[in-house]
Amino acid sequence: MKRITLGLMCLMWLAPLSAAAPHVRVWEVETDLASAYPVVYQALEANKFFVVFEPDIQHNLSRFAERWGEDYNRNQLEGIRAMVFCNGWYANQVSNADPDMLALCPLHITLVQKGGSTRILFVSPSMVAQGSKAEALAGELEQAVAGAIEDALQQLGSGPAAP
Repeated sequence: MKRITLGLMCLMWLAPLSAAAPHVRVWEVETDLASAYPVVYQALEANKFFVVFEPDIQHNLSRFAERWGEDYNRNQLEGIRAMVFCNGWYANQVSNADPDMLALCPLHITLVQKGGSTRILFVSPSMVAQGSKAEALAGELEQAVAGAIEDALQQLGSGPAAP
């Protein structure tokens, strides 16, 4: 049974998870947000992406549940948290290549829980920087962040990550 589940998870990662949003990289792990969050946090920090802010988006939105009524949380999301992070070396390199690409700094990921699974969402710096003098550097930066997320997924026992 475990092999079948792992096989299905691997197939799921091979398929594009976010065809409607090609500028967003998506990974999914079969664990809750409370378990995934600290592992992803530590993996970012271990890869020299230092978390500077941690908004609990779901908690903040929940304060408006009564006011928004049926418009509140239509997708039945169970948790939304984000990590805002930076690597000083990359920030300096980006500013040297194209100061306007500092719009990428700081970077962030969003973790969303639904049905006990957690999706990790990351706006693709290489897509944002297309045509910029910082394009190659943004691609390198994206791969470094993706590598940190994949490290976290391996620690969580989830195997390969989404493309």
